[in-house]
Amino acid sequence: MKRFTSYTLIIALFLLFGFSIPKEVSKRVLKEVKKTFEVSNFTMEPVQVPDGLNEELPIKISGKNLFRVIQDSGTIGYAFTDQAPSKTAKFDYLVVFDKGVKIVNTKVLVYREDYGGEIGSRRWLKQFLGKTGGDHVSVKTNIDVISGATISVNSMTKSMDSLLTTIGILQQKGKL
Repeated sequence: MKRFTSYTLIIALFLLFGFSIPKEVSKRVLKEVKKTFEVSNFTMEPVQVPDGLNEELPIKISGKNLFRVIQDSGTIGYAFTDQAPSKTAKFDYLVVFDKGVKIVNTKVLVYREDYGGEIGSRRWLKQFLGKTGGDHVSVKTNIDVISGATISVNSMTKSMDSLLTTIGILQQKGKL
């Protein structure tokens, strides 16, 4: 059984490395997915979207950013990784969905600025938990702002809203 777990982890790493997620991000993605679903052996398979459908999406799905999390031949959830702009750089983030495509975990993986890192706090990120493809998020309506992190808060919130819209379209088209 231990050998199977090792092979599964190697396959998951190969899939992540093979689709050019930066090394420091991929280890964190695997760790968060493992922790979120409380599993040790799983695989991550890229979600493929036809070019025509991809044109309709606010966030383009490239085979490098949205993954189906599989255990024992069944989907247990999805993981999405991307970058969003901060003041002078970009930060990497992860969103984990359950099999019903509801957000169950969000994490800022790498933040590259001196200010604004507060968006990585669990307290702030928990505002996105439970959101689905039918929801919208905005700092004007349902997301709290953080003094000193205005640019990052707006960027992450806009990215999350675009992701939720993308997920909603993919669900409507039967791709998730």
